[in-house]
Amino acid sequence: MDHEADAYRTDLMTITRFVLNEQSKHPESRGDFTILLSHIVLGCKFVCSAVNKAGLAKLIGLAGETNVQGEEQKKLDVLSNEVFVKALISSGRTSILVSEEDEEATIVDKSMRGRYCVIFGIYAIKDDHEPGLDDVLQPGKNMVAAGYCMYGSSCTLVLSTGEGVNGFTLDPSLGEFILTHPNIKIPKRGKIYSVNEGNAKNWDGPTSKYVEKCKYPTDGSSPKSLRYIGSMVADVHRTLLYGGIFLYPGDKKSPNGKLRVLYEVFPMSFLMEQAGGQSFTGTQRSLNLVPKSIHERSPIFLGSYDDVEDIKALYAAAEK
Repeated sequence: MDHEADAYRTDLMTITRFVLNEQSKHPESRGDFTILLSHIVLGCKFVCSAVNKAGLAKLIGLAGETNVQGEEQKKLDVLSNEVFVKALISSGRTSILVSEEDEEATIVDKSMRGRYCVIFGIYAIKDDHEPGLDDVLQPGKNMVAAGYCMYGSSCTLVLSTGEGVNGFTLDPSLGEFILTHPNIKIPKRGKIYSVNEGNAKNWDGPTSKYVEKCKYPTDGSSPKSLRYIGSMVADVHRTLLYGGIFLYPGDKKSPNGKLRVLYEVFPMSFLMEQAGGQSFTGTQRSLNLVPKSIHERSPIFLGSYDDVEDIKALYAAAEK
């Protein structure tokens, strides 16, 4: 009997243990960030339980993004939003929250206030002052952490605290997220492109040329395969693990695209860069954007480093 192998299988790296290990690398840490993440994890577990009880095989992002349609989506979005807002406020470590479901930012009461503002990613508030929109309207490069949770046949939480990307899968029998995808690195080039081709007639020149090259490469390489689910979380998750590129460009109908900067573009861009990929808006690095409003939108092209380089070259050529 291979006792060493059995010992390895029982030495489970839970997300709590992982975060505490990361905290130990920073002696100056007060544990606030660890407590905040533990409340996010609790929110993920709660929503996962609600999804399973409802018998739904759905995919949801932390901000409530789903690929469910109609009334069921509305119920699930509202539920997940309420769960996370309450979990984050009760952590006592947040100051201001922004969500797709809420028109205005939520300012946390002084008695429950902490040093972090949470959107879909997490920023630190450095100065002791009354929290406001200036704390939220920062460039994505100022994030200290970002993540997403996918619910379906399994529940997966992908997280970066600025030192790489790790994936955790919820073990229902233990009620714990276990590290299953350590140190995720996106391939430098992929074989898949992900875009809603139903909008193709309204695309700009560089996007149209890029998708044409994906289908009909002129350099002798194999065509890329189209994979598009329609849920950003699911499409980016696949891209992160297997490589390729995810595109949601601006077009004639929506020049600024459809995806929200603070809780879609920034967190996914942060994760992609931490995994060795890139994210581009069509004009600049996505994380360099400075949003002017909490629900601002932006085009986005993110994925494998070399694939994003290709579309950046097409935009650069179009400017000449």
